[in-house]
Amino acid sequence: MSDSENLPYRLNVGAVLFNHAGMVLVARRAHFPNAEGPAGGWQLPQGGIDKDEDPAAAVFRELGEEIGTANAAIISEYPDWLQYDLPPELIGVAFKGRYRGQRQKWFALRFLGEDSDIRLDADPHPEFDAWRWASLSELPGLAVAFKRPIYEALAIEFAKFAAVS
Repeated sequence: MSDSENLPYRLNVGAVLFNHAGMVLVARRAHFPNAEGPAGGWQLPQGGIDKDEDPAAAVFRELGEEIGTANAAIISEYPDWLQYDLPPELIGVAFKGRYRGQRQKWFALRFLGEDSDIRLDADPHPEFDAWRWASLSELPGLAVAFKRPIYEALAIEFAKFAAVS
């Protein structure tokens, strides 16, 4: 058994935020803008679940923290928890070395606001430096390799909410 197998998974929520046209919000990580060329720096909003926090409440909190607005409504929930392991080079580095990866509960949400409501600078330590609307089918190609299977599963599960591409 490797050392990483002794580490727990960090509990996390993620948001697939659809606008009224069926496009999905993706954001570029501020400290990671050009990782792996075109893939890797862009991701969906996500974040840790606080102790005793309900995942649905956590997803709204994370939206507020990461994109400056939680003006959205949950329209679906992925039926299972999804998880990924960090690649070996990130074990002991990412998540302050305390976790082997993340176990995530994903939600599809409908954005109820205007584009101008999205404020990446709302938090004093912004996680993202840019955002855009993307087609759901683009998600797997934007993800770092170790998160790609999750984005593929989300693209299938939430396809009924997406713009036809």
